[in-house]
Amino acid sequence: MNSQEMNLAFVRTLDEWDPFQLGEGNYDTEIADCIQAVHDLEDNKELAVKIRAIYEFSFEQWIPMADCEKMAERLLEIKNSGACSI
Repeated sequence: MNSQEMNLAFVRTLDEWDPFQLGEGNYDTEIADCIQAVHDLEDNKELAVKIRAIYEFSFEQWIPMADCEKMAERLLEIKNSGACSI
């Protein structure tokens, strides 16, 4: 999977997540920040904390850490898979 395909998979995964039930397409800034974090971090827990902080900063709402950990795990699976189909 090339870098562009990977980023598109990240966008799709994060956009479908919709943690505040605002509908897809309402998290563009947060998605961009999360994608940068995925590229910068390798640890599931660190990434989960970063994801939570990104969304909490933007929406001033709390997301359960378990939800953030599941998303971090999914994103790192995409990052680490060389043969993920889109």
